[in-house]
Amino acid sequence: MSEIVRLDTLDKENGFNAYVARPQGEPKAAIVVIQEIFGINAGIRRKCDKLAEEGYLAVAPDLFWQFEDGIELDPDIEAEMQKAFDLFAKFDQDQGIRDIEAAIKWARSQGCRKVGAVGYCLGGRLAYMTAARTDSDATVGYYAVGVDSLLHEKHAIAHPLMLHIPTEDGFVDKDTQKAMHEGLGNHPKVTLHDYEGLDHGFATEFGKRRSEEAANLADSRTAEFFAEHLA
Repeated sequence: MSEIVRLDTLDKENGFNAYVARPQGEPKAAIVVIQEIFGINAGIRRKCDKLAEEGYLAVAPDLFWQFEDGIELDPDIEAEMQKAFDLFAKFDQDQGIRDIEAAIKWARSQGCRKVGAVGYCLGGRLAYMTAARTDSDATVGYYAVGVDSLLHEKHAIAHPLMLHIPTEDGFVDKDTQKAMHEGLGNHPKVTLHDYEGLDHGFATEFGKRRSEEAANLADSRTAEFFAEHLA
């Protein structure tokens, strides 16, 4: 079962929508799904639905409420891709983390003792920030951008974090990947997985970017990770 739920911001001064997918029966845990730069589109909703099928309460906060409610973009359409880049450039990431924290708190209010998070692209970067700045019990980031500029926060990562890194990511160059491995490779709470020859967006649910074999491998690792640390 899925629905749109209205969440309060942490300061209670605003509200924003979240796509919520509920499992049949009592959820074994909750997972906040953090969007790409394309909003809560069909792919992100499908990620939530699949998590619900696995027994989790899945919550995808509409982080682009900063601009307007209900932005949905298709990366395979050039004009929409450009709009997504424009929104990314203007996006307040610190506010985004506060909204993710609000979604985590809401999930706990639904009776879920453990709450994790998973993010993609921009959401992958925000997943790293979530692991460092919130009480998420377990966090996963796919093709996170710009993590090299956040390594100074790694000391604050207190719960397990997994990052999926495609080696031919057009938005994460080799120097950045090297910095991620050097900065996080020995961190006791961090697990890194490389995907040789894969590009950004390989685990998207729909569209040209998907690589079926690699997506299934990454998603199976994510499922095992959440099963161990949440369920």
